Amino acid sequence: MPIKRVIAPSIDFSVLRKELNLAGEFPAEALAEAHRAAATPPPATDRTDVPLVTVDPATSRDLDQAMHLSRRNGGYRVRYAIADVASYVRPGGPLEAETWVRGQTIYLPDGKVPLHPPVLSEDAASLLPGVDRAAVLWTIDLDADGAIAAVALERARVRSRAKLDYAGLQDAVAAGDAPEPIALLAEIGGLLAARAAGRGAINLPLPAQEVEPDGDGWRLVLRAPLPVEEHNAQISLLTGMAAASLMLAGGVGLLRTMPAAKPEAVAALRAAAGSLGVTWPREAQVGAVVSSVDPADPRGAAFLDQAAELLRGAAYTAFDGAPPAETGHGGVGAPYAHVTAPLRRLADRYATEVCLALHAGAAVPEWARAALPRLPEAMAATDRVASAADRGAVALTEAVLLAGRVGETFEAGVLDVDDPPRPGGRPRPRGGTVAIDDPAVQARCLGELPLGQRITVRLAEADPRTRTVLFEKEG
Repeated sequence: MPIKRVIAPSIDFSVLRKELNLAGEFPAEALAEAHRAAATPPPATDRTDVPLVTVDPATSRDLDQAMHLSRRNGGYRVRYAIADVASYVRPGGPLEAETWVRGQTIYLPDGKVPLHPPVLSEDAASLLPGVDRAAVLWTIDLDADGAIAAVALERARVRSRAKLDYAGLQDAVAAGDAPEPIALLAEIGGLLAARAAGRGAINLPLPAQEVEPDGDGWRLVLRAPLPVEEHNAQISLLTGMAAASLMLAGGVGLLRTMPAAKPEAVAALRAAAGSLGVTWPREAQVGAVVSSVDPADPRGAAFLDQAAELLRGAAYTAFDGAPPAETGHGGVGAPYAHVTAPLRRLADRYATEVCLALHAGAAVPEWARAALPRLPEAMAATDRVASAADRGAVALTEAVLLAGRVGETFEAGVLDVDDPPRPGGRPRPRGGTVAIDDPAVQARCLGELPLGQRITVRLAEADPRTRTVLFEKEG
């Protein structure tokens, strides 16, 4: 799917910052601590001989992960270095307290609200190329089929050799010229993706709507994920599954959980597949069917929108002693934990510390253990804010783009339709969600809508003040 860009005029996103009560400057005490911590030397254990590289969006400087992939007898070795944020944030100090207020880095088109001061997140603690950095280095051995054979982790001094970006790496892969440290990414990522589909994991390849600066204005971008992004994500998922296994074996930790899709929901999706022309072989798992669908096709997009209903109820689940009742993640198809983005996400710092202790056979530090039961509520709150910021920025841009076009007609694909009203329930106008191509906008549409079909719609409302866009079905 090509990238589609539509230019928007100047937009004031500060209303979202105020509405969501986002943090402003760091308190002086927290900032001072961050500057002192930035001088912390990396660990003595030297792993700078491992030629790691990072893969991130081109403009990123908060680099959490660096990797090196190699072959070993009978399989592969994945070395995955994660920024060791706990080496810089003192338990009980003002910086730790401020990170609990923030929870995670919040991204807005006009700038981010970082979890940590940039002196750490974009400098001293970031895995930037050409400098020694503190990291937690995971070494995960895989067999020839991509199954985990062994896991080790340690605090170490590492040095990234290069900062790669997704688009450039994809071009290099296509040309057969991927850098040596990451040349096996497609091979290993493909193996891991195949294993994920086999265990029922559900990965939705939906294009993302993003708002980017463009001179004095903004552009709305519909961006399909590149194959290297999907393969890169598999390495992160692999590490999260290894972390979950460590914690479950050790009887303490923090999992990222999601209920498995209910059989009746899968049955409903299978029925939708038939009506949308999506092939679903009798023995095929949901994940395999989802990965075969083209999101650029209106019927494929409608099917994926329906499949998203299977991925509900994600949460953080802390435990200390007996394992929790829910240990799995329906989207991953296995127990899973967040440990790979500590610069941008609060929970990862504490989960990583638990893993380090368990792997070493040592007691989990009390500061990390005591934080576990508080983290699910804290992360749920910050996840809601991050989602609201993403939705709000896109909705505001969509409304601005369409504000002068009320009354115009557009071709649209029907992504979703309302459920039938319940007996005795409050009546509401029938409708659903449609997507127009230019600009790339998804919004509510009133009328009797045929799921997965192309229809003509008329723009009835586009109000930047309320961030509302509404269509009506023509005819």
